[in-house]
Amino acid sequence: MRLILLGPPGSGKGTQAQRLVHRHGIVQLSTGEMLRAAAAAGTPVGLQAKEIMANGGLVPDEIVVGIIADRIEEPDAKKGFILDGFPRTVPQAEALDELLRKKHLKLDAVVELRVNESALLARVEKRAEETRARGEEVRLDDTPEVLTRRLAQYRSLTEPLIHYYSERRKLLTVDGMMTIEHVTREINRILTALGALEPKEHEEPKSASKASKTAKKTATKATRKAAESASKAAKPARKAAKGASKPASKVKAAKKAAKKTAKQPAKKTVKKAAKQAARTANARKGAKAAKKAAKRLTKKRAKR
Repeated sequence: MRLILLGPPGSGKGTQAQRLVHRHGIVQLSTGEMLRAAAAAGTPVGLQAKEIMANGGLVPDEIVVGIIADRIEEPDAKKGFILDGFPRTVPQAEALDELLRKKHLKLDAVVELRVNESALLARVEKRAEETRARGEEVRLDDTPEVLTRRLAQYRSLTEPLIHYYSERRKLLTVDGMMTIEHVTREINRILTALGALEPKEHEEPKSASKASKTAKKTATKATRKAAESASKAAKPARKAAKGASKPASKVKAAKKAAKKTAKQPAKKTVKKAAKQAARTANARKGAKAAKKAAKRLTKKRAKR
């Protein structure tokens, strides 16, 4: 990911650049720091810049571009970089485009943080008042007067870059007046949409999240339909099983009924036989008694 952040002083470019650096592991390339580092390292371009700066002059664009060319070749810049403080003019932008073309690299996006200048001035005035109220000295570069000059310089030199990159379809505009968190989210959203950023593993893009939810719903519906179909297909089998189990149960019931039927007449016959035997026995006893009584009467009559 290779980016340029554009915006007037106080728009929050530095804050957002640092957030992108920490979040995505890219490097922030500040032209001032690169010039000092190159001079300290003693590189050919760095020595040229050192001599010019020592004499109080402005470092020409070709030297700045040369330092950038060396810096983006270093290992930590391979994953991507954010340019801070460069380009400031259209000629610098053209020189940067040529450098990237030669190195077969492309600029992914130019993010403009658009802010309300009057709101920025009001912010600086309030901050200066609060600093004085605490009894502290206000920084020379943090006053409404200095900011007014810097804003005028930005409009004349740097603002034309908005049109330059807009024509090349590289410009993306974000409302810099939102909270820091909102600006960060919006930058990440548009860069992810462009394909300049890969979403983190624990973060799912909205489109992927929707697709995942749709897939889950479809899978759930398919599972329900499959379960219903299986249940319908199983009904005939259950009926057949019931039909197969009915004869067996009927046979068992018939056997039990037969046993009961067989037992009941037998019991009745035995009871009837017992009653009849009892009656016969009683009749015999009665006959014997009658015979004895008859004999007694005969003997009595004979004696008379």
